[in-house]
Amino acid sequence: MKRSGQAVAERTVSAAEPIPDARGWLERIHALPLTRRVRIMNVCGGHERSISMAGLRGALPSLIELIPGPGCPVCVCPEEDVHAAIQLVFNQDITLVAFGDMLRVPANVPKGEPRSLQEAHAAGGDVRPIASPREAVKIAQQNPDREVVFFAAGFETTTAPVAALLVEGVPPNLSLLLSGRRTWPAVALLLGSEEPCFDALIAPGHVSAVMGPEEWNFVPAEHGMPAAVAGFEPVSLLAALYSVLRQHLAGRSFLDNCYSAVVKRGGNPTARQLLDRAFDTVDANWRGIGTIPASGFALKDELAQVDTLRRFRLDIDERRKRAGQMPPGCDCARVVLGKIYPNQCALYGKACTPRRPVGPCMVSDEGACRIWWSSGIREGRGERAGSHY
Repeated sequence: MKRSGQAVAERTVSAAEPIPDARGWLERIHALPLTRRVRIMNVCGGHERSISMAGLRGALPSLIELIPGPGCPVCVCPEEDVHAAIQLVFNQDITLVAFGDMLRVPANVPKGEPRSLQEAHAAGGDVRPIASPREAVKIAQQNPDREVVFFAAGFETTTAPVAALLVEGVPPNLSLLLSGRRTWPAVALLLGSEEPCFDALIAPGHVSAVMGPEEWNFVPAEHGMPAAVAGFEPVSLLAALYSVLRQHLAGRSFLDNCYSAVVKRGGNPTARQLLDRAFDTVDANWRGIGTIPASGFALKDELAQVDTLRRFRLDIDERRKRAGQMPPGCDCARVVLGKIYPNQCALYGKACTPRRPVGPCMVSDEGACRIWWSSGIREGRGERAGSHY
């Protein structure tokens, strides 16, 4: 399943107008004649962080509701993959490396067993955080007599550099436990539901820079919903919000690129070619959500020699399939799907905090729960989706 076609690029301001600053965009937004609530989903965890840290929700008119979406790869990484990584650490003589956030993601295990890679490290496992894929190569090169496993979870922006390493060639002692996901199929899933929880979409800037804004053209073309690509500064986010609100009021939907300094038509051709050379597109499981068609990356057959699961033939207990969701009481899945706000989870701020996370949304810097906590929201609330924060 692929998305193609040209993105419709209509300007939020005319070429003759000066580009407003953040205050100017806010003034324009407040001047719009809104008469009812407009729900706008921001897909990207980076967008949610910028919105929360800049206090944009409090600065916007009360009829505008900003909903965090499924843009946290740590949050949706299948629990089975986390569990498999932990089992590899204890049952194989390996060094396991992963991006820092992944080390704290909890798996569902019996009490007393290590429930995260961080706890596996504390129990004596050789687990190391890395900040870039090349660090995995460096560690493998420095330890040629030891097997190194790179647990690679991420969306297109982090999976493309992994593809580059694979195409270049990796040391023979390095293998990949891949948990890469594609972003737009999750949004397509939400829009295909009977009652989508949003009226307009802010599309992710960095993913669009890699894959091209055209991937998001299905939102207005197939669903008649306003959409705009945004960057991560308040100016770009506010410009995108103004664009989708203006579209909503006018009753005409298109895809606006409000991050044109970085996002170009066609995306990054080199990155896309590398992804195509290293990976196939497959149906993939998202934690707490289930299988989403054409939403995952899988190693091509010619790269089978770097597939960790094939190299070590790790046997996963069939009973794990029943344990592969969120922990009991955790509402991360509904947070990711935009069904509830983070602080509407019963565990938020009580059993679940960044110091002692129950679910993955409180772990990552791109997780909505962690972002809300970091922005100062400490208490939960009983109201459910549909209430404006």
